Order: sequence, then C-alpha cells, then structure tokens
Amino acid sequence: MNPTLKKALQIIIPFAFGGTLVWYSLSDIDLDRLFTDFKNANYWWIGLSLLLGILSHISRAYRWSFMLEPMGYKPKLTNNVLAVLVGYLVNYTIPRAGEASRALVLTNYEDIPFEKSFGTIVAERVADLIMLLLIIVVTLFLQFDFIMDLLTKKDDGGGNLWMIWMILGALVVGVIVFFLYVKNAKSGFGLKIKNFVNGLIEGVLSIFKMKKKWAFIFHTVFIWVMYILMFWVVTFSIDGLSVPVGAVLVGFIAGALSIAATPGGIGSYPLSVAAAFVLFNAPEGPSESFGWIMWGSQTAMVIFFGGLSFLALPIYNKAK
Repeated sequence: MNPTLKKALQIIIPFAFGGTLVWYSLSDIDLDRLFTDFKNANYWWIGLSLLLGILSHISRAYRWSFMLEPMGYKPKLTNNVLAVLVGYLVNYTIPRAGEASRALVLTNYEDIPFEKSFGTIVAERVADLIMLLLIIVVTLFLQFDFIMDLLTKKDDGGGNLWMIWMILGALVVGVIVFFLYVKNAKSGFGLKIKNFVNGLIEGVLSIFKMKKKWAFIFHTVFIWVMYILMFWVVTFSIDGLSVPVGAVLVGFIAGALSIAATPGGIGSYPLSVAAAFVLFNAPEGPSESFGWIMWGSQTAMVIFFGGLSFLALPIYNKAK
C-alpha cells in the first residue's frame, strides 16, 4: 500500500468510526433530556474535575523531568507543561502523534535530541500502562462476585459457569501458545512482538535505575488517582445519578480503553461509560448524560489549554 495513503487511512478511519458512534449515540438518545441535564448540571463539580485534570497534567510534566535529568537535561517546567498540553491537543487531531509532538517541543525549545526525549515518553507510557493494568486487577478483585454473577446470570435463573471456565481455559491455552511462538520467533510478526515486549521490560527497569525513582513512582500514582477522582466527582453534578465505587472504577476503565478506539474517545467514550454504569443498575438517561458531560468537559479543557499552550510556547521562548 502507498505510504501516503496508509497514513491518510490511519487518520481517517478512527475519525470515521468515532463519527459513526457519535451519530449512533445521538440518534438513540433523548436530546431534550440531554440538553436539560447539561443545563442543570452542577458546574462546581465539573470545575473541580477540570482542576484535578490540570493537576495531573502538571504532575506528568514534573515527572518527565526525572527521566530527562539522568541524561544531563534540565528543561524548564513551564516548557514541559506546555509540551504535555500540546501533546494532548495533537492526539485529538492526529491519532498517537501527541507523543512525537511533545518530544519535538523540547527539541525546538530546550535543544534535547528528539530520540532521547521520545524514548523517555515511551518509558512513561509503560508506567502508565502498568497503572491501568493494576487498576483493572484491583477492580476485578473488588467486583469479583458481581462480575461472576453477571457472567453466569441466565433468564431461567440457572448458571453458565462451565461455559465460562471453558472460555477461560481456552484463553489460557491460547496465551501460552502465543507466548511460546513469540519466544522462539526469529523473524516476522513474532519477532516484532518480542522486540516490543523487550522494550517494555527495558523501560520498566529503567524506572528503577533513576535517581529519583520514588518521586517518579509517587507522581505516577498521583496522576492516576487524579484521573479517577476527576471522573468520580462529575457523577455528583447530575441529578438522579448515584453510582457505587465499583461502577465508578468499571466506568473509568471502560472510558480509558475507549480512548484507544477513537481519537480522544470521540463517540466511543460516552457509549462505553454509560454501558458500564447501566450494568450497575444506574438509570440509563443520567448515565448517558454523564458520558457526554464528562467527555465534553475534558475535550473542551484539552482544546482550550492545548491551543493556549501552542500559542504560548513561542512567546515564552521568544529569546530562543
């Protein structure tokens, strides 16, 4: 396939998919009720959510310095923050290009080689992936009974436990076979997966080799605690929506995974979060409104502060 066409499709297809989900979601929702929920929402809670989001971004920018310092680079914290915000904005326009834009900002304004700053961002993503997996494991542990009851529930009141164990067994066997295939791969797709996994392991080990590893770990935990809190507090902004902690965690995970499906979670985020809440018997209408309010407020924050950062970078670094 033509490289230009391939790149164009990588941009067009996620947006087309997201647009389709937006159309599907809005065509199956009471728009009058949605507008009413937007109008009557308690924006103090939404404002608090945005504040928590900004704190997470500043913490992410500060954490970035811990990985650059061992290489002899000490960029200004302001440039780090602006680079992070620009990166989030770029991810809304060109999928997965935000990380490269972050590295380019420091290359332009701090004279840090692109490949070095980009390498630290990849290691950061490894830490974030570990945190997301940890949250998933904790959620599965806390909600094990609920999830098993949901999976084994049938209309006649019976169970379907044997089918679930068969599926889980097949998954375990599949994982073992795939692991052996990747481990012994010498070329092709298997070798690419092996190199990717080795890179992840190397990235994780590099975290424990840095001088300020405990500060890095603290900020990593802080960032994800802020993510969960900024999600949770918005549930208090909508009348008629009351969800338990388990629903908050499951909804948060669903929303986080949906962002990988479409740029910025467009279309997929509201649908995923609402579906997660409904599983916990939350009312469908307020759950749908929550998804759109949460996604809309975070998107507005990214566009506003990302655009402002894009304009502020040359002004702040005008001497350079």
